[in-house]
Amino acid sequence: MLCVICSAGGHLSEALEAVSKTEVPMYFVTFGEPHARLRLSGKETYYVIDPHTSLIKYALNVFQSMWILLKKRPKVILSTGAGIALATCVLGRLFGAKIIFLESGARISTPSKTGKLMYKIAHVFIVQWKPMLKVFPDAKYVGPLL
Repeated sequence: MLCVICSAGGHLSEALEAVSKTEVPMYFVTFGEPHARLRLSGKETYYVIDPHTSLIKYALNVFQSMWILLKKRPKVILSTGAGIALATCVLGRLFGAKIIFLESGARISTPSKTGKLMYKIAHVFIVQWKPMLKVFPDAKYVGPLL
């Protein structure tokens, strides 16, 4: 089982492209914004609280993430960021899941905050631009997805 976790918008677009040819069972975790609900219609999806606005919401997001992980038991977690991914990836790694992080294609030469944290957690760290290999030397370069 593959867990795909990302915030809505461009992160979701990159995640959908990254798994577009994947035929493994998967589910998505994101925010319940209308455009995300529309794009994920027909796909197994869990909507969680945006953790950025307060410590209480961050704590609720951690509990939601733990509940989903315990329920679904993914073998692999793929994330394109942003901060929504951190709790799920840390907990998932503790539960034995392999973590794959795809740094945003918008990051050409400077890392995201989430990327800096996820580089230490991810089993596989992917960048879409060659200059990012200077920032993340152990990353895998794949070229732009979008």
